[in-house]
Amino acid sequence: MTMNLNSLTPSRLLVLIALSGTGMLVFGLYLQHVVGLNPCPMCIVQRYALIGVVVFGAMGWRLRGWGLTVAALLLAMTAGFGGFTAARQSWLQWYPPEVVTCGRDFYGMVENFPINRAIPMIFKGSGDCTKVDWTFLGGSIANWSFVAFVVFALAGLLIALKSRK
Repeated sequence: MTMNLNSLTPSRLLVLIALSGTGMLVFGLYLQHVVGLNPCPMCIVQRYALIGVVVFGAMGWRLRGWGLTVAALLLAMTAGFGGFTAARQSWLQWYPPEVVTCGRDFYGMVENFPINRAIPMIFKGSGDCTKVDWTFLGGSIANWSFVAFVVFALAGLLIALKSRK
């Protein structure tokens, strides 16, 4: 069975987005916990945006009418925010500043701050936003994240437009 663009309904596209986002999250956790790459604060923000994309994609999967339109627009806005963050990180990687101000060292946070201040800092990430630890086809994680977020945002806008016709 072949799949053409006409068989790609808004519901199928939202499921595809949610599954793709979930795959990206799993891959990010693999890079963190198996490969040993420390996520930076911007990486953590992108993860939260990706979680939002997955949630809105899964929510919109079964909705129709205005509910579908709202879910698709929320997905597009969340993906736009993630894309903005990924673009900013890509910029920092291409043109690193003299002084890196992305975040603090994980162990330094735990040793120097009370636990009620250290826990929120831990979720901010501890890696260097300007450092490129991993590449695929010449693009960093931030570069590929930007591409994915742009695709998700455009798909969300397309779904919102199609659902209103």
